[in-house]
Formats: sequence, structure tokens, C-alpha cells
Amino acid sequence: MTDAHPGRDSAPHDPTAPDAADPGAADDLPGDVLEETDELDDELDDLDGDVVDRAAPSEHQLAGGAPRGLGILLVVAGLAGLWASIELVLSEIIIAKDPSASLACDLNPIIGCGSFITTWQAHALGIPNAVIGVGAFGGLFAVGLMFLSGARAGRWFWRVLVAGVAFATVAQAFFLYTAFFVIHGLCPYCLVVWTVNIPVIVHVIARAAQAGHIRIGRRLTRALVMDRWIVVGVLYAAIVIFALVHFWDQWMLLAR
Repeated sequence: MTDAHPGRDSAPHDPTAPDAADPGAADDLPGDVLEETDELDDELDDLDGDVVDRAAPSEHQLAGGAPRGLGILLVVAGLAGLWASIELVLSEIIIAKDPSASLACDLNPIIGCGSFITTWQAHALGIPNAVIGVGAFGGLFAVGLMFLSGARAGRWFWRVLVAGVAFATVAQAFFLYTAFFVIHGLCPYCLVVWTVNIPVIVHVIARAAQAGHIRIGRRLTRALVMDRWIVVGVLYAAIVIFALVHFWDQWMLLAR
């Protein structure tokens, strides 16, 4: 009996071609092709994991550790803040010996530290703020080294660290107000302290919230973790723009 559809299945079957329906057909592929395929699949899995888990804490963070980047930031910020604080202490010693002495940090009528270290705001807690800064930034440097070594701190330690940066936030806001509206000038060493304080504040809060050591809300935590440096950049830009606008007339006089 002849086939009613002579055109169907008329193409010859190639016995050497892998059958798509045969689950073992992939085993017939060359080894190097299989290896490249497996590597590509692994890379795609890693990319998918990065997209999904980028804001999620690692096991090391959940156990009280910190990312290497935070450790480096604390070390660099600690060293810079320690240097600025020591320079302010030395400047205070010079002024204490000779009130009319000229300080190297007095650069122009706007930027200088001489008008700062003699005010009560520079001794708000009864001792020079710079002395407190030496201790605080020295401790920050030590914490950075601790995290870089892979140490894991308890939740209480992270909360103390967050409390410390919260205090630094309030203090910085106070000194910014004092500089702009009371003293009407900018202390160069204070500018160094402000510059390193901002990323430390943002990153410590972000990482502490990411690991669940503090609670600030899931959406805020995710936004802060994902956009830490954007937040830092916005704060930098706000201070720079305000300083340019607030002291515009003085800048123009200096430019003449």
C-alpha cells in the first residue's frame, strides 16, 4: 500500500547528526565545546546572583564582619582625620604660647584656622575638639584595621559604632553652622575632617543596616546600600555649592 502523502518524511535521515529529542545527544559534542558551555552557564549564574543579591548581606557581614571596602575607608579616613586633628592641636599650642603668632593654616581671609581655635565652639566639651578628634580618629583607624583583618564584631559593637557616627553627624552639622554663620570662615583642617566624615557616616550606617545590626526600613536600607557614593557625592556638592554662594562676595574680592 502506497503512502497517501509521498512528500512527508521524504528527507533522508543523517545518522551522524545529534537527535534534538535524544537527551544523550549533548554527550556526543566535543569536550572543549561542553567545557565552554559550562563556563558560560556559570558566568550567567554569577551575573544573575549579583543582580539579585547585590544589596543582600554576605555571610561574613551577618556574622559581624565588614566588607573590605569599608575597612579600607575607615583606615584612610582615620589617618586623614588623625593628621588634621594633630595639626589643630599643634596650632593651639602655638597660639597658647604666642597669641599673635602667624599660623601656616591661615591662608586668606576666608580660609584659616586661627579664628576657629580661639572660639568657645572649638572647646565645646571643655577641652579642645582637636584632642577629642585625635582619640576618635585613632579609634576609627583601629576599627578599620580590625575589619581588614577579617575580625567579626558583635551587634553591640556595630551599634556603638553607629552611635559614634551619629554623634559625628550632629557635631559636623553644628560646626558647619558655626563656620558659615558665626565665624564666617572655613578652617582647612576642619575641611579635611568634614571630607572624611561624610563617607564614613554614610557607609557605616549603610553596612550596619544591611547586616541587620540596626533597623532603618528595607527600602531605605537598599537605597543606601546601592547608592552610597551617590549620597556622598550629593552631600559634597551641597556643601561646596553653599560655600561658593555664601562667600561669593569674599571670593570675588580675593580673585581681584
